[in-house]
Amino acid sequence: MIEAGLVAARSLHFAAVLALFGLALFPLYSYPGREPPPRLGHWLRNAMCWAATLALLSNLAWGLFTVANMVGALNGVANRDTLLSIGLDTSFGQIWIARLALVVTLLALLAGGCPRNWIILFVTAALLASLALVGHTQTSDGALLLAHMSADGTHLLAAGAWLGGRLALGYLLMLVRRLPSAEHNTQAIDALIRFSGMGYTAVAILIGSGLVNAWVLVGSPERLTMTPYGLLLLVKVCLFVGMLTLAVQNRFRLIPALQSWKEGNLPAS
Repeated sequence: MIEAGLVAARSLHFAAVLALFGLALFPLYSYPGREPPPRLGHWLRNAMCWAATLALLSNLAWGLFTVANMVGALNGVANRDTLLSIGLDTSFGQIWIARLALVVTLLALLAGGCPRNWIILFVTAALLASLALVGHTQTSDGALLLAHMSADGTHLLAAGAWLGGRLALGYLLMLVRRLPSAEHNTQAIDALIRFSGMGYTAVAILIGSGLVNAWVLVGSPERLTMTPYGLLLLVKVCLFVGMLTLAVQNRFRLIPALQSWKEGNLPAS
């Protein structure tokens, strides 16, 4: 039960933080130099508030289940001395407290700020990249540890930019379907084109940082089928190839078609 709770809490937290960074970044490259449309801005703020709340709750659960896992029993989280000892004297506890403070800061910023905000982007980036300070990166040491954490943090940021951006795109496409209009069509097409450009950068970063992580954790091609991480990596590679196939189709078929449609529907000057 403790192990299942720990896995569930970590998974929910990763999903929430990935979404937060992608949503915070989306208006900055989709609407450079200007605010997003009011309807989208309102949706982004609400979506980020929900994601930040989930990040807060899942981070709390992650910490409590980690304490329970360390002491071997759920009732261990009720012991004040145990909580203080793990929170203040272990690297996980110190990082957990710092990340908890980041989530609280983010919620405060969202309560009074707009989605197109560089400070919010910085906080969400720090929250996401700091996940590289815990987990499998800690199996390395010295210079290799620094390289591993840097690659893992970069990998997380690229994944968050791509995955979180797709949520905002999904909302714009839903608007086109539910409330079809020339304005919504144009907004969706512009966002798709700009997201496509950002996506190429994200994919390139994912490939480079993923290769570094694979080299550190697997070591040799032979170990791909000999370790649980190697098998998981093969699954991720298959998913990535599928994503890359969609990206190629998007670049050479969908984007040119959208640009042609947009140019053909622009009013004469």
